Amino acid sequence: MDFIVDAAIRAVKALYNTDINATDITLQQTRKEFEGQVTIVTFPFVKLSRKSPEQTGTEIGEFLLNELADVSAFNVIKGFLNISISDEYWIGQLYNQIARPEFGVYPPKDEKVMVEYSSPNTNKPLHLGHIRNNLLGYSVAEILKANGYEVIKANLVNDRGIHICKSMLAWQLFGNGETPESSGLKGDHLVGKYYVVFDKEYKKQIDELKALGQTEEEAKKNAPLIIQAQQMLEQWEAGDVAVIDLWKTMNSWVYAGFAETYKKLGVDFDQYYYESDTYLLGKDIIDEGLAKSVFFKKEDGSVWIDLTAEGLDQKLVLRSNGTSVYITQDVGTAQLKYSQYHMDKSIYVVGNEQDYHFKVLFLILKKLGKSWAPGLFHLSYGMVDLPSGKMKSREGTVVDADDLMEEMEQTAKTHTEALGKVNSFGETEKEQLYHTIGMGALKYFLLKVEPKKRLLFDPAESIDFQGHTGPFIQYTHARIRSVLNKAGYTSGEASTDIKQLDALERELILALNQFPEAIMQAARDYSPAVIANYVYELAKTYNKFYQDKAILKDEVPADVRQFRLTLSAAAAKIIKRSMSLLGIMVPERM
Repeated sequence: MDFIVDAAIRAVKALYNTDINATDITLQQTRKEFEGQVTIVTFPFVKLSRKSPEQTGTEIGEFLLNELADVSAFNVIKGFLNISISDEYWIGQLYNQIARPEFGVYPPKDEKVMVEYSSPNTNKPLHLGHIRNNLLGYSVAEILKANGYEVIKANLVNDRGIHICKSMLAWQLFGNGETPESSGLKGDHLVGKYYVVFDKEYKKQIDELKALGQTEEEAKKNAPLIIQAQQMLEQWEAGDVAVIDLWKTMNSWVYAGFAETYKKLGVDFDQYYYESDTYLLGKDIIDEGLAKSVFFKKEDGSVWIDLTAEGLDQKLVLRSNGTSVYITQDVGTAQLKYSQYHMDKSIYVVGNEQDYHFKVLFLILKKLGKSWAPGLFHLSYGMVDLPSGKMKSREGTVVDADDLMEEMEQTAKTHTEALGKVNSFGETEKEQLYHTIGMGALKYFLLKVEPKKRLLFDPAESIDFQGHTGPFIQYTHARIRSVLNKAGYTSGEASTDIKQLDALERELILALNQFPEAIMQAARDYSPAVIANYVYELAKTYNKFYQDKAILKDEVPADVRQFRLTLSAAAAKIIKRSMSLLGIMVPERM
């Protein structure tokens, strides 16, 4: 609505002899109970007019009515100027903007953003928490791309450390040479199985030592398994050939398993980083920080940073024996990523339990004077809970991602077959449809909630075809495609004979017109929930229009039919594009 903003700037200049900027004008959609489509908040101009908000709004409204042919009427409610835009404008907007392929496509910004997400450990399969992480990261990356940014999707894999050695040692001791092929298990599940075996055997040894009189703390330190795992880590760091070979073999199993899960989940990456390559990074930067007095050394030789002035505390950045801590390698990895890509922004998609860690990391990089530090952002998100008993878990404590996706497809199959709408589908088409609906339900339910909020994922609720769900939106798209196919509609067909709009037609055009702003706001907030809730409201608006307005009936005049088909095609296009930004496919029929 740039033409309204420009005219409002001219109005304030003409009426009150004051220059203002576009940022001084607040535009919003008119509330449904009032006449109009666009509202200007006039309270800020009262000090310029020295009149009441109502008088100020009336004066600006009269100026716009006289100046702009597309303004057909206005009304003032307290400090809100509600403007009615002519039907000719909205019809033109549909044909000249909304229906065009480039609508909502932003030009390249010449800015680069890295979005780092997933960050799995190679000692177990992906779980429900990873699903929210992956979906958030992928969707934010797609939304930023849609806003014209060049985006790098990155995955930092935690492939080293004591937890990895626990799986390796348990397999060595208890695995009898078992492989993914011999066991029939996905590689990540097989390795995860031995992580559980380690924990079980370790607890047994702790109990045995406690029975011999050791305290729990002593038993935890003295259990032979944990000592062996620590020795294995030391051997790995020393480059022991046999340990490294075992590590490579078991990691290769895990990566093959992850690749299957990522493919089914529909996420991808442009760049992988591995902790085994980055864990030694950062030490040079610590030396640099010591020279700049950003860090200080304690008597035992350990290196720290004092962040008490920033409301935090003192933080260890290098142990007394010269070995790294997590923050050390994260500082080094941040530098590595910037040196490689020179991105303007770097987004870390990590759960809110790491909020403190990222505050410290970003502060350290700012204090070190890194020019790119202001572009760092932690996209913090809440945990996902499940109603008890709703979903079985392979390990009893976490919900396995593969199990969850399989369960969602089965739920989609049950619901779809109960509706009796797939009798004409072939088996392959059915299976694809169940996958599309199941994954749409899962993704939409997790993405419609603001990232910071903890959420309760209810599989049954997520797949309701009538609720605030992915399948409801998918069904709306399929319904529109059915209408267009039945009509033999092809894109590019146009009709300009329509001069007046019905209220529901106008409401639908307004909803479609908000798409570019929704994309922009979602990128600004790093929130796929903006798109998810926008497309849900759009689907609801289309369904209201569809239920009330005939499209293909014989009594509908040809020009009205063509107009409503164009409107329907635009709705289908924007629903499909919105859902693709969430990583969700929409079927042509269901």
